[in-house]
Amino acid sequence: THPSLSSLNICQETKDTGGRGRGNSGFETETGKPDAKVRRQSNTKDLASALTIQAVTKKDGTAYAVIAGGSKVKFDLKVKEKEVMEEVKLEEAQGGDPAAPDPAATDTLAPAEAPPFMQAIHKDVMGMSRHVSLLLCPGENINFVAKVNAASLLKKPTIKWFKGKWMDLASKSGKNLQLKELYDRNSKVYTFEMQIIAAKPSFAGAYRCEVSSRDKFDSCNFDLTVHGGSVDGSEEAGELDFSALLKKSASKSQVKSEPDEDVWEILQKAPASEYEKIAFQYGITDLRGMLKRLKKMKKEEKKSEAFLKKLDPAYQVEKGHKMKLCIEVANEDVDVKWLKNGQEIQSTGRYIFESVGNKRYLTINHCSLSDDATYTCVVGNEKCTTELFVKEPPVTITSHLEDQMVMKGERVELECEVSEEGATVKWEKDGVELTRDESFKYRFKKDGRKHVLIINEATKEDCGHYTVKTNGGESMAELMVSEKELEVYQNIADLTVKAKDEAVFKCEVSDETVKGIWYKNGVEVKADARTHITHIGRIHKLTIDDVKPEDQGDYTFVPEGYAFNLSAKLNFLEVKIDYVPRQDPPKIHLDCMGHTADSTIVVVAGNKLRLDVPITGDPAPTVVWTKGEKVMTEGDGRLHVESTKGHCIFTIEGADKQDEGLYSVIVRNPAGEDKADINVKVVDPPSAPRILSVGEDSCVVQWDPPKSDGGNPIIGYVLERKKKKSYRWMRLNFDPYTDTTYEAKRMIEGVEYEMRVYAVNAIGMSCHSAASQPFIPVAPTSEPVGLCVDDISDTTVSLKWRTPEHLGSSELDGYGVEYCKEGSDEWVPAFEGLTERTSVIIRDLPTGEKMQFRVRAYNMAGPSAPTSLAQAVTIREIMQKPKIWIPRNLRQTLIKKVEETINLVIPFQGKPRPVITWSKDGEHLNPKQVSVRNSDTDTILFIRKSERKDSGKYEVKLQIENVEDTASISIQIVDLPGSPEKLKIMDVWGFNVALEWKPPKDNGNCEITGYMVQKADKKTMEWYTVYELYRRTNCVVADLIMGNEYIFRIYAVNMVGLSLEPCFSADSAYIQKTGFEYKPPTYKEHDFSEVPKFTHPLVSRSVIAGYNATLSCSVRGIPKPKVTWYKNKMDISNEAKYRMFSRQGVLTLEIRKPCSFDGGVYMCKAVNASGEDVVECKLEIRRKYP
Repeated sequence: THPSLSSLNICQETKDTGGRGRGNSGFETETGKPDAKVRRQSNTKDLASALTIQAVTKKDGTAYAVIAGGSKVKFDLKVKEKEVMEEVKLEEAQGGDPAAPDPAATDTLAPAEAPPFMQAIHKDVMGMSRHVSLLLCPGENINFVAKVNAASLLKKPTIKWFKGKWMDLASKSGKNLQLKELYDRNSKVYTFEMQIIAAKPSFAGAYRCEVSSRDKFDSCNFDLTVHGGSVDGSEEAGELDFSALLKKSASKSQVKSEPDEDVWEILQKAPASEYEKIAFQYGITDLRGMLKRLKKMKKEEKKSEAFLKKLDPAYQVEKGHKMKLCIEVANEDVDVKWLKNGQEIQSTGRYIFESVGNKRYLTINHCSLSDDATYTCVVGNEKCTTELFVKEPPVTITSHLEDQMVMKGERVELECEVSEEGATVKWEKDGVELTRDESFKYRFKKDGRKHVLIINEATKEDCGHYTVKTNGGESMAELMVSEKELEVYQNIADLTVKAKDEAVFKCEVSDETVKGIWYKNGVEVKADARTHITHIGRIHKLTIDDVKPEDQGDYTFVPEGYAFNLSAKLNFLEVKIDYVPRQDPPKIHLDCMGHTADSTIVVVAGNKLRLDVPITGDPAPTVVWTKGEKVMTEGDGRLHVESTKGHCIFTIEGADKQDEGLYSVIVRNPAGEDKADINVKVVDPPSAPRILSVGEDSCVVQWDPPKSDGGNPIIGYVLERKKKKSYRWMRLNFDPYTDTTYEAKRMIEGVEYEMRVYAVNAIGMSCHSAASQPFIPVAPTSEPVGLCVDDISDTTVSLKWRTPEHLGSSELDGYGVEYCKEGSDEWVPAFEGLTERTSVIIRDLPTGEKMQFRVRAYNMAGPSAPTSLAQAVTIREIMQKPKIWIPRNLRQTLIKKVEETINLVIPFQGKPRPVITWSKDGEHLNPKQVSVRNSDTDTILFIRKSERKDSGKYEVKLQIENVEDTASISIQIVDLPGSPEKLKIMDVWGFNVALEWKPPKDNGNCEITGYMVQKADKKTMEWYTVYELYRRTNCVVADLIMGNEYIFRIYAVNMVGLSLEPCFSADSAYIQKTGFEYKPPTYKEHDFSEVPKFTHPLVSRSVIAGYNATLSCSVRGIPKPKVTWYKNKMDISNEAKYRMFSRQGVLTLEIRKPCSFDGGVYMCKAVNASGEDVVECKLEIRRKYP
């Protein structure tokens, strides 16, 4: 049982894991609490004092442990006799004191050839040894601290913390892991700390700390064990669980995805003329660079010794996805380097290096266009290279084109929006690509993700379907260009005319060539003696002379070729001069008082209804308008009632069907009252159109005439359509269409549309009908292809076919299969509904009958044309000879390890179903050990846990009546070999030992591939491998250390692995010591002398008289040169006016209060034994007061 949970944590450990004889070794521990109880052990026995060992001897070399709370630290102390002797001799030769060894030399962890930086790290690492084992309880914290002496370093060292071999912990810093670093300027020591907070069982594993600075490097390993749980791959395993990460990535790699098209392979096979088309289709932005890289790719690779599997010549990945490059190396322990365009890749959050067995992975997360490069994997002196192509995702159209109808000469802008900025698009008109021609008719504009096609002045030739295409989709719209719309500059106005006066209706339109027809109450007006019709330029006039009461009515001007009109009303004012009494009864002055058809007013639904009735009476009468028994008042915004002197006006805005009926106007005053009736009819719009049928680019639409024509016959209809998602309606005909069924063409297949209708009579156009139900123009698919019989029996037929060549824009709903007897026209469905598969089995057919079959494809437009068999099929099973198809991997001996599962699937053919018999070495199989399962097309041999006795030759036999077929399969079950026998030491000489042994009696049912030879020093009993895969049964072990006694052991190796037990040598081999004398190396003394050289010259100056002036320069040289100052080549060293200074090689000459005589050329001369150097400048003295 381990200690119970405690808040005590070992925050820092310092251990000396090596010592020399007669030296001292100290072991320090630091805990999280000052009053923590600490136990120290040696060989599992408690120690009473601190771990400080004076005069270390060989007996002190053992295992030690420190325990605080739930944390435990284990370490070993090793004492090396040989190094003690070498050190003493070296100190004696140099005249040193043996009792005070050099601190750098007392570190036994560094090998003799280790660089100084490694020794410095070992000396200053506080809390790390070469290999430390730590014990921790769940929920506790632990700190790892590394200290690096940077006194001899020019720059800050780089530190990396790893878990396992490759997992960089810098990217895992967060809740459970914190990394810190400090720098002490006084001692020049860097302190690096890694703290694990609230440890979990998943944190257990091997950790490594690496420190490097230029050519210096060192590392330390430590194992962390957390009791109280096991590591699994669940999400709660923690962010440091590298095994869970591997499991997760492995599971992801097992998900099968549909294979993408390889752009590299497509470019290799395509002709040069197709390169640009392929680049547009697959989003290649740098086609020229990609072709250069494609040309350099090696077609044939030489066999490599370092690589078992190299990188493929090229890979491709979509932008934003993850790419994993994998190689297999021959040596599992070898280090690899990954290069990108010749530069070494550093492990970051996007680049992850992994090592699993002899496989090495480079994972690139979130690939961008900058990752499109050449990647190289270097192993020793060999390398393999690949090209990575980052494929941009398809550019889709997010905002589609809209249908447009414009007038001739207007500017047209077709606009769409795509998913990526700067994407390349193609514009087409009726399938022909548009370019910038010489007349600059078409202009292409890019604004971020928006793309615009501009046509400056549209003409009739510009009508058609325009398409914008990207590598991920397309959008189509129709452009219709009509003649310019007729503009009305002056409309005709209502007139009120007295008897015998002249009435003139006048209007002005934009086109001088347009003719028109005048109508009165829907009847064409003809010119006569009183009526004159004129057309001068843009002005049209209707003049009526000598106006009479019968001239009153509604007058309309209709321009020819345009579906609109101009209307006005002529009111006749009758003037009577009579002598009347003071009070006159009210009177309504209408020609018809509601008793004839002339009192009927017709208004188009949606237009304004205006009733203007002249009245008289004294005093002024009151007016009341009624409809039936209801009094009409201004209750809502549509109704307005107005009374003026001599007139009463009744107005309804936007008349509809409910406003139709008999209206009465009643006028009253004290002298009496009067009443008149007016019948109002509202012309209905047509009913909503119905879609009768649809085609690939057309539809047939039908509608009902309006219920009321307003007293005027319907001239025709005007139709409009629009896309479902658009707001713009497009007119399909400009001249009234007389029928109620219309075929609309030039639509885009697969796009949803709506239709609506206007009715037109002599008065004008009605309001539009309600929109039709949305519909999609779509055509049936083409017929399925390749219909054939796959199999046949006495009552069933198996058919198969391929999908139609043309599917259209609608999704395929499925297939319908029908059959009939030969000579009959009665087709019977083979099953209810449709099937989505391209194969079907039809059952329960009459045996011996000749049957015909056909298949049709269905989509939303209906069934396609059927495809039938070329001739009728007789329902009768056809005998087929039995034939066994042995898979390629089973044509040679199948080798399996003991306890592995064996699952052999053997396909065959034969009808009727053959009898299947299995045997082994001529005997029947044991059903308790071997399972056999048979079907119509294959037979399966299954062994759950194989054993050695399952090896042998298995035979399978198929038999149909008197015809049979046989096949055999050899299976070899292999196991670990036995241990070798009779290992002997044949000879010992110098530093060598000759060994000999005999092969094992049990080879594991396979060939012995070699032997593993290991040696061990009897002092430490640590085993080291001498030969890993040795083929012979005798060998020589060389390079042994004198004074040590060795024992040996041998393992046998076959294709399964090592033998369970080794064979030990019965005797040991002792390597005799030989005397030697140490000769210290001689060194040539280095010559540090250097010729004087001025590193900074004197600079000419101009100063003011009376103020101190200085001249400065710098010089270097070894030994220190003698410096002399000159003025105009005269030595001034002893003159009191001048002061000379020399500080760290910087020379300064100070001139006290110079006057005009102090100007001149100053020179500084530096001389030593190696040579001399001179520098000079010019000094100018200016007067103080000019």
